[in-house]
Amino acid sequence: MRSRRRFLAAASAFAALIPGVVAVALSTQSASAAPAPPAGFTTVWSDDFTGSAGSPVNGSNWLYDLGHGYPGGAGNWGTGEVESMTNSTNNVYLDGSGHLAIKPIKDGAGNWTSGRIETQRTDFQPPAGGVMRIEASIQQPNVNTANGLGYWPAFWALGAPARPAAATNWPSIGELDIMEDINGRSSEFATLHCGTGSGGPCNETTGIGSGERACGGCQTGFHTYAVELDYGANPQQLRYYLDGNNFFTINANQVDATTWNNATQHGFFVILNVAIGGGFPAAFGGGPTAATVSGQPMLVDYVSVSTKGGSGGGTTTSNPGGSIGNAYTAIPATKYSAASSGINVGQLSNGAWAKYSGIDFGSTPATQFVASAASGAASGVSGLVEVRLDSVNNAPIGSFAIANTGGWTSWRSIPANIAATTGVHDVYLTFSSGQPAPFVAMNTFTFGH
Repeated sequence: MRSRRRFLAAASAFAALIPGVVAVALSTQSASAAPAPPAGFTTVWSDDFTGSAGSPVNGSNWLYDLGHGYPGGAGNWGTGEVESMTNSTNNVYLDGSGHLAIKPIKDGAGNWTSGRIETQRTDFQPPAGGVMRIEASIQQPNVNTANGLGYWPAFWALGAPARPAAATNWPSIGELDIMEDINGRSSEFATLHCGTGSGGPCNETTGIGSGERACGGCQTGFHTYAVELDYGANPQQLRYYLDGNNFFTINANQVDATTWNNATQHGFFVILNVAIGGGFPAAFGGGPTAATVSGQPMLVDYVSVSTKGGSGGGTTTSNPGGSIGNAYTAIPATKYSAASSGINVGQLSNGAWAKYSGIDFGSTPATQFVASAASGAASGVSGLVEVRLDSVNNAPIGSFAIANTGGWTSWRSIPANIAATTGVHDVYLTFSSGQPAPFVAMNTFTFGH
């Protein structure tokens, strides 16, 4: 599901328009491999779309979204867009010059098809205390406000827990909109979606956004768009870049800690697509119309993910230096202070673990552990959720077994007995199974007497 997009008033968006942000880049730019990342960063994944003209994308890097929505998810990708996404090389293909093309096409009956691809990987995340940068060089579809009404190209990322849940947990799991343009306006919007589906701490369905920023020549030339998620900043930050200029920053303390952690403290997957129609274009004049031209592609020269800094060691930090406190309130599973590399609390498998710092059990012994958990695991796949104190290597003080509950968001309240526990401890949840496939999703947990 694409996020339920912002329904902004055109007047307020124009107030945010900043002309002359970037220089025009010529559309004759030659294709190249993904460039070296900025100083201090290391590339962890990239695609420069090398291949013969008309060939499909590399299936080891990308998967196709099809139709009008995720199976089990919202219709029309949750946004009202009208196109049907395909895996046809008419819509999604390599152009033979080192570019990916995503081309929306209208047939004789007025129906639109287009393309939407996602990275196979869902574990793009900063290292503990470090930074992740997602970047692409893109030429927006070469349309304008006369012939481009309804065009909606986008480069963005969704939190990994969206995939097993058909994005029905949007926007809580986080959406990073790195580049969006609508209706051929030669502009750029950057946004974080988070919190609840309507209103809430992130002002949904609008999100926390940059407003419209001018992007001169973005329909006729390649420009670089990037976002950095910085776990080491205090407070943590999201920084958005256009051609290397940091034009918009979001600080973690703009929302409550739980909302920020749910949106940012997990892996992400990257999405490229061109939608047609929907709520966002409608807020700026609507479309498509009879004048909307068919067949103008978005071209992508490269996509890269790089990371910098951090403490390494195979862990990731979500609440650095923070403590949970009361053991007897609901603790979000995303509020870990450290975890196994690439953890995704929406699909946990054998060997995963998460640490929750400073849980205070008080002086009356806790004897119960209760988790809100779910599983969409295949038949025969199950495992244990174990509770350990103060070290991931200490013996469990309690556990419960779980198998398929009917889906990755079919939550069940599952109790387990634990050894009597008092005082303040770091709690480790560990996940073990005899199969490598994911077997459990964790929502919240608490303790009882």
